[in-house]
Amino acid sequence: MTEAFTLLRPWWLLALPLLGLLAWRAAHLSAPLGDWVKAVEPHLMEALQARGAVRPGRRVGQGLLVGAAALVAIGLAGPARERRDVAGFRNLDATIIALDLSRSVAEGGRLGEARALTQGLAEAAGTKAVAVVAYAGDAYLVATPTTDRDSLSTILFALDGATVPDRGSHPARALALARRTLAEAAVVTGDVVLVSDGGGLDDATSREASALREEGHRLHTVLVPDPALPPEAPRPDGSGLSRLATLGGGSAGSLDAPGPVLAAVSETVAHHLAEGGYTVLAWQDLGRWLAGLALLPVLLLFRRSA
Repeated sequence: MTEAFTLLRPWWLLALPLLGLLAWRAAHLSAPLGDWVKAVEPHLMEALQARGAVRPGRRVGQGLLVGAAALVAIGLAGPARERRDVAGFRNLDATIIALDLSRSVAEGGRLGEARALTQGLAEAAGTKAVAVVAYAGDAYLVATPTTDRDSLSTILFALDGATVPDRGSHPARALALARRTLAEAAVVTGDVVLVSDGGGLDDATSREASALREEGHRLHTVLVPDPALPPEAPRPDGSGLSRLATLGGGSAGSLDAPGPVLAAVSETVAHHLAEGGYTVLAWQDLGRWLAGLALLPVLLLFRRSA
């Protein structure tokens, strides 16, 4: 299926082979005269046939019934096309990127790559609005939801270890701010991406991840390795970030392998809405019209015959 066309309930197509089997059985096993051969004595039936008083029935009706049933089955499968105006509803879908600017990341040697990946995530979001949260000991909304990628790039270039004055690493506060931003923007279903080395993960962070999922959003994580950290510094927690992404219903990746997260963020608005249970907002169901066409072969069954 292409992105512009899909089947909302494809399991109904399983009825088509069954209908084909029933049509074959009706065509090869049923008698042309139906149950009349059981109700009339054989010698009387032979006499009536000899006089030309008996004409075998036609099986056209069986074919019409099977055709009508097939149209109903295809209609129930829900062939649908993406609504043309779905990308224009800015509050349907959005992406918020929470960038860790704690000391371990800022001094770890890969902050520039983390900023570049944040820009790549914004580009992958396509027409969706993107916001950026910077956090360390506290969290701040450094870029409100916007579709202006140029201004976003300027903001990202300016972020460094001095952007957030609060020492420490509290991703729970970043996720709470992201969740509040989505709620204030009335976003129906959004993506939150946590770009971090995994420092500061705790029960509060897990609760925020679960809350995001319960509200219809997804939480993805991207691990930032820190090869330049001194031996006494805490090690990056990749497994903790993976568990957090699972808890938030999203994907996990790293600076060296961000593919799963980029793919999730780049999903179309229609696809993301369908996953979140808002199919009717994204797809126009054409199945009702196909099911309505099934009335035409049914009506032919009521035509008069000579």
